[in-house]
Amino acid sequence: MLEHGGNLRDAAKRFGREDWVDLSTGINPHWYPAPVVANNAWHRLPEPDPALTAAAQVFYGAPLMLPVAGTQAAIQALPRLRAPSRVAVSAPSYAEHAHHWAGHGHAMTLTPYADLAAAVAHHDVVVVVNPNNPTGDVVPAAQLLQWAGDLAARGGWLVVDEAFGDTAADNSVAAYTAQPGLIVLRSVGKFFGLAGIRLGFVAAHAGLLRDLADLLGPWTISGPAQQIAVAALSDQAWQAATREQLHASGERLRALLAAHGIQSCGTPLFQWWAEPQPEAFWQHMAERGIWVRLFTQAARGIRLGLPPDEAGWQRLQAALTEWSKQ
Repeated sequence: MLEHGGNLRDAAKRFGREDWVDLSTGINPHWYPAPVVANNAWHRLPEPDPALTAAAQVFYGAPLMLPVAGTQAAIQALPRLRAPSRVAVSAPSYAEHAHHWAGHGHAMTLTPYADLAAAVAHHDVVVVVNPNNPTGDVVPAAQLLQWAGDLAARGGWLVVDEAFGDTAADNSVAAYTAQPGLIVLRSVGKFFGLAGIRLGFVAAHAGLLRDLADLLGPWTISGPAQQIAVAALSDQAWQAATREQLHASGERLRALLAAHGIQSCGTPLFQWWAEPQPEAFWQHMAERGIWVRLFTQAARGIRLGLPPDEAGWQRLQAALTEWSKQ
């Protein structure tokens, strides 16, 4: 399996400590307060709840959506729904996309964001993470819709992974997914901080969603996860307050890094930079109980998520001060 953030057991084993500030995932540290679920949610087979799909379609602004067991389930399944194709995957970005397109008989190429427009003319499928993980790069919605039209005209797909898109909803293209060839992935794990319930959504035209549902099979989303997600997706007051809080915290993180000579980019949920000594920075932070995401290949650098509390912010500031004095 590919390496991801959040592996605190490995951190504890390697560095012999338990008091971690986990900044490795980019997940909202202030998760949605999950309600108590109905007792029968633990007993009944989890048949699809229309209320979940309806709440998702309202929140994401999409005409049709399919709940899936995290966007990871869709990332693994979509390459199996096409005959061998020429696929361009934005790079650097979330590595699972390239991994699975390459593993199912497709001719996959990693394509820098600056070259994506040219790639549309020569590929059958283009995959874009927007906003990008880990760099925060953003492709404007109007550009994405033009690419989607060009690809659809010859039977192609534009797959847009908007897992970190909930803090910038005005750039989403989910509303346009009734047209063939445009597929959008959304996640409740990041903005809502509910990664543990393993729930995401795919927005696409009806035929593709039927094919995807058939491939994934029955009972893909647990009953408790469905009930929790309906509450989260419907709670507009919590959503509005959380967007405001995340934008403020994201700016605080960017400013803190800048104060220590680090020019970063990202989203309200994380910051990334091309650190000249990423392994040394990662080691420095880990020795102080701060778990950051180290990228050693295409996105060589460091990604930091948001501290969970004021004590975490102070530990991060102290560690950065020590690093900048070296």
